[in-house]
Amino acid sequence: MRIAIIYATTEGQTQKVCLFVQKVLLEIGHSVALLPAASAKDVSASEFDACIPAASVHAGLYQKDLIAWAKQNAAGLAGRPTLFLSVSLSAAGDRDEDWTELGRIVERLAEDTGWTPARTEHVAGAFRFSEYDFFKSWAMRWIESERDPGAKPGTDREYTDWSKLDAAIRDWTAAIAGGT
Repeated sequence: MRIAIIYATTEGQTQKVCLFVQKVLLEIGHSVALLPAASAKDVSASEFDACIPAASVHAGLYQKDLIAWAKQNAAGLAGRPTLFLSVSLSAAGDRDEDWTELGRIVERLAEDTGWTPARTEHVAGAFRFSEYDFFKSWAMRWIESERDPGAKPGTDREYTDWSKLDAAIRDWTAAIAGGT
């Protein structure tokens, strides 16, 4: 199967997630095109058997490049199997209000683009203090202290559950191969 992974990333975790997904899909035997949304303006979802758009949540929004690509490709995405990877720090937790908000953010994506993902996988993100400027570092330290009080302040920390993501990708590909 030919699968497109179109992603947008701010600090690099979504790209890292997509590289991992690409590796899993290649292991399974699929053909994969991995492209940043900013470079995929002329890439049509209809050229592929399935699509995996991916973006990260920042201040309740996904990156504009991914939104624009999904909007441009809404009809093509609706006509094939899709798996939307939503990367966020909220996905690392178990607070009901965070999960409710993540659901709203995906609903907003559907409203903004005209495309509703067939399946969404929420993937836990990462703190990248080594890449933040002073102000973002300060804000993210506050978030970290609220969400993970045991974390060493200001230290990069990855929350992505790679084995869970691997299982989700394998489950999705098996389901679409079986026509379910």
